[in-house]
Amino acid sequence: MNIMEIGSYKSRIEYDPEIDMFRGEILGLNGSADFYGKSPSELRREFRKSLKIYLEVCEEKGINPKKEFSGKFNLRIPPKLHSEIAAMATAEQKSINQWVVETLEQTLPSKVSSKRN
Repeated sequence: MNIMEIGSYKSRIEYDPEIDMFRGEILGLNGSADFYGKSPSELRREFRKSLKIYLEVCEEKGINPKKEFSGKFNLRIPPKLHSEIAAMATAEQKSINQWVVETLEQTLPSKVSSKRN
């Protein structure tokens, strides 16, 4: 994955062949912020600059910089997969939700807490 992190902020990095540079887009914001660089160190430096400016603007306008997530989302899956997941959850004496949360947590590069706020 092409993810760069600074503190609790993450950005997706992509190569833009038209300008021969890498472009970063900061994820999970209530607005948008991007940055460009030719090397990882330049990208990190520009990420910090872009994030600083974005946070300053949010503070001036009284805006929460991060998008808030409810912890709920709908997922459509094939019936056969649903059946397999239900069987695995039942075999482990868990709800489907609990089984899916634990399975997703195990696949993420950095483990996140499943505790509800």
